[in-house]
Amino acid sequence: MKKYTMGVVAASMLFASGCASILSDSSYPVTINSTPTGANFTITDEAGLDVHSGVTPDTITLSASDGFFSSATYTIRYQMAGYNEQSFQLKAGMDGWYIGNILFGGLIGMLIVDPATGAMWKLPESAHVTLNPAAASASSAPMGGLTIASIDQVPEEVKSQMIRVK
Repeated sequence: MKKYTMGVVAASMLFASGCASILSDSSYPVTINSTPTGANFTITDEAGLDVHSGVTPDTITLSASDGFFSSATYTIRYQMAGYNEQSFQLKAGMDGWYIGNILFGGLIGMLIVDPATGAMWKLPESAHVTLNPAAASASSAPMGGLTIASIDQVPEEVKSQMIRVK
């Protein structure tokens, strides 16, 4: 009788769990990097709340889920003196082990366990951007200094004072 009860308990635990919950995680390490390195970054969630900030390169752990049946999406904002600010969107995708519920976890794993634990989602391993140098502006040049800019960056009132050089 005890062997029968233990077998039922073991089978119940197996079928009450989700495949991704057993073989995967709901939080993942993500490497935040930039070229050049040393950029400040801030990570915000979909609600606009700051989740983490630091300096590249850095590795942090983020949740792949944003609630029941909802994947997480983060915005990473990179800033560095002399470079244009850039943003990167980090979005969780479906974990391949979640499909294993069709064979092993059954409907309970597919519809309840993995969505509730967040294990049905997986984040990319890294987020990397190449920062573009910022164009020089007239206010950043020293008095009487030389400023190089494209014609599109020159205000209209200054264009009339320009002298064409051949």
